[in-house]
Amino acid sequence: MNRHRSRVTFRPRTAVAIAAAAGLGFAGLAALPASAAPDDSSPAAADATLFDDFAYSGHTDPKISEHGWSIRSDAGGPGVPGATWAPENITFPTADGNSVMNLETSTAGTGDSTKQTEILTKAVKFRNGTYAARVKYADAPKSGPDGDHLVQAFFSINDLKAPMADDYSEYDFEYLPNGGWGEPANILYTTSWETFNPEPWEAVNQHTEVRQSYEGWHDVVFTIDDSAIKYYVDGRLFGTHDAKYLPERPMSINFNQWLIDLAGQPGTTPRAYDQQVDYVLHVKDQVLTPDQVKERVGAYRGTGTTFEDTVPFTP
Repeated sequence: MNRHRSRVTFRPRTAVAIAAAAGLGFAGLAALPASAAPDDSSPAAADATLFDDFAYSGHTDPKISEHGWSIRSDAGGPGVPGATWAPENITFPTADGNSVMNLETSTAGTGDSTKQTEILTKAVKFRNGTYAARVKYADAPKSGPDGDHLVQAFFSINDLKAPMADDYSEYDFEYLPNGGWGEPANILYTTSWETFNPEPWEAVNQHTEVRQSYEGWHDVVFTIDDSAIKYYVDGRLFGTHDAKYLPERPMSINFNQWLIDLAGQPGTTPRAYDQQVDYVLHVKDQVLTPDQVKERVGAYRGTGTTFEDTVPFTP
């Protein structure tokens, strides 16, 4: 792999791009109106903003859908053939005094025993601006033997209308705690996609990677303006990607956790992995610094605001 080349043969699709390429579309993808009106006293009253503190009672809480999210339950990639996407494995515990979203992925070493998790916005309306989340990565399972080739991801994406279509867009944070895709150990990728062909596999993307542990909580931010895509981890610049990878169409916002394969841990002893998300923030058409992101989130929490969506639909 060489991120300095414009054409890179690079790993299977994240999220639901395989299904999208096959014409199956996103899980529950639909254009919904913004579900909260602006509040003049809110921290983002003058800005088009999505903020969610994930203060829900469980995966069946009707507010999840009312706030524009879909928890995936359909079949299909990415991940282990035969695996299912399990809504009940998304829960909302409390950590350090804040509500968080927990995505559990479990397996007993077979496809039909594998349960993966994904949540995404039903609205495809996010393009330029700032995307931010606080994510807790796990290097080891919460139960059972370690070693599975796990992907823990935060990303934005739209559908591939045709192989190598030039209006496809995707921007990823992907953490592999046990390696995978030919990597022997933990690695964090950021990847900006121009397009791809699912069969035969061909991809046009740019990526940055760091081979080290990212166990624990991390503030991850990516910004998109008219000149570049920039990725930050814990306030430090992680990678800058070129203007050729800028989005041509709006996208959804997604979190998921899934298994690349079952080769990392071949045993049949049950095991389960957690990825947690403290909040998500998107500010339309504004490039915020990581410190400004923290200020925005702190302002929301200071006023007791757990959700707001004032991002309009734009072509």
